[in-house]
Amino acid sequence: MTRAELVEEVARASQLTRKQSEVVVDAVFMAVGFALQSGEKVEVRGFGSFRVRRRQSRPGRNPRTGEGVVVPARSVPYFKPGKDLRRLINRDALPSPS
Repeated sequence: MTRAELVEEVARASQLTRKQSEVVVDAVFMAVGFALQSGEKVEVRGFGSFRVRRRQSRPGRNPRTGEGVVVPARSVPYFKPGKDLRRLINRDALPSPS
């Protein structure tokens, strides 16, 4: 699902205009981004949680030259799905009752 499709789905489900839905979707994404940037954890019950993980510096290799390089430490966003989301996704993986 793309951002535009998400905006359309929010507009349809909430009976808001597309422009109003776009503002809502953008506000949610910005709020999550700012919270992660400030080191907070974002948790949406039943859906999952977002947090920032710190990756250590590590040795790497330039694929073109084969020369060794140091990949610097950095922070990366991490998403952990919630129990309800995992159940929803795996619902079709369960054997069907016959």
